[in-house]
Amino acid sequence: MPILPIDTGRYGTPEMRKIFEEESRLQKILDVEAAAAYAHAQVGNVPKEVAEEIVEKANIQNVKLEKCKEIDKKINHDLMAVVKALTEVCSPSASRWIHFGLTSADVEDTAYALQFKEALKIMRLRLLDLEKILIGLVEKYYSTVMVGRTHGQHVNVLTLGLKLAVWMREVSRHLRRLNQMEDRVVAGKIMGVIGTGSGIGKNAIEVQNIALKKLGLKSADMVTQVIQRDLHAELVSTLVLIGSSMEKFALEIRNLQRTEIMELMEPFKKDSQVGSSAMPAKRNPVKSERICSLAKLMRGLLIPAYENIALWHERDLTNSANERFIFSMSFILLDDMTNSMNKMLSGLVVFPDNMKRNLALTGGLNLSENVVKTLVEKGMGRQEAHEIVRDCSMESITKKIPFSTVLMEDEKISTLISQKEIELVLDHSKYLGVTTKLIKNAIATTKSELENS
Repeated sequence: MPILPIDTGRYGTPEMRKIFEEESRLQKILDVEAAAAYAHAQVGNVPKEVAEEIVEKANIQNVKLEKCKEIDKKINHDLMAVVKALTEVCSPSASRWIHFGLTSADVEDTAYALQFKEALKIMRLRLLDLEKILIGLVEKYYSTVMVGRTHGQHVNVLTLGLKLAVWMREVSRHLRRLNQMEDRVVAGKIMGVIGTGSGIGKNAIEVQNIALKKLGLKSADMVTQVIQRDLHAELVSTLVLIGSSMEKFALEIRNLQRTEIMELMEPFKKDSQVGSSAMPAKRNPVKSERICSLAKLMRGLLIPAYENIALWHERDLTNSANERFIFSMSFILLDDMTNSMNKMLSGLVVFPDNMKRNLALTGGLNLSENVVKTLVEKGMGRQEAHEIVRDCSMESITKKIPFSTVLMEDEKISTLISQKEIELVLDHSKYLGVTTKLIKNAIATTKSELENS
């Protein structure tokens, strides 16, 4: 019976969960043992027929998970339990060469690399899908004007397309990070105790190269008995970075779905979805909230990943137990978050009329910068203009007088700017700066990167 929620199937997609299932992990361990035997045979350390038998028998159809667990209970060493289980299904002549020259970390760390390789492939696809979805949304809403907010307060205007273009480029950066990180992290080790190759012999480097090539991996950069954990910390850090961006996007959707704002809304199944057990009318942003919740959990995985960097001398086991949690959880949680984000953005509900309504809430006060800018262009000093417009703003707010009226009643302003000019200065559509150019450049860059990926 499942204990952790992640084991219930509630989080992550079937393809990602499968990579970290017990049998998948066992098969990868067997793959490493088989590749090592094959490499030994290629350099003449082991008879070829022996290696062929080990390769043939090293699969979960022959080496059963339950058998490995049974042996582990007796000897209290899960990797050696696999070696013993494989030995039992091989002939005596083949059995003597199983795990020859290896140490547990060779097999375990290299098996992790195989899992990382598969999991990163899925994550890359998730982000590519997200990037494409965002390109479509940016193109669709590039001219949809909405109010900007800093400190939760209305400020200058932007377009929804620009807001989403920022997200789009953030996803693009994460794709580059994944590629750069994978080049370092997806690497194996077949060098035996403390990484000297002494148990393998004078052709240890050749054996490692052959074995890892067969597995589709590169050699890790300078190892001890284990692959150095700065690499694994980098992996978890990169995944957590991506998760934090998913939270950032989800948090913005949540905030813009507030009843009094209602500019965006995540998809809601009107015919079946329940928003609240008490209030039937509610449409809670549960998908966004779930992403934000999982992001908090993901960040907690950074601590053990970083603490694993410092091990005693050439190795100890203080990394081992927590890594059984943090690697699978990092990938499965992020898989769930990115998959949810893709679905959410694909069905994102946009309310342009509410954006227009919210633009009018401050009566132009959010464009006070443009008034200052115009006064300076008309000859007034910047500091004087700032102080005058500040006074007018405070009067408009406290006396509840339209901002444009207060501006025109100020002699210093009215002598420089006409009523018609004030109307233009407070026209939101006229104060978008180079928004269109920024969006076009972002789209062009993103599409170019996609074509070359």
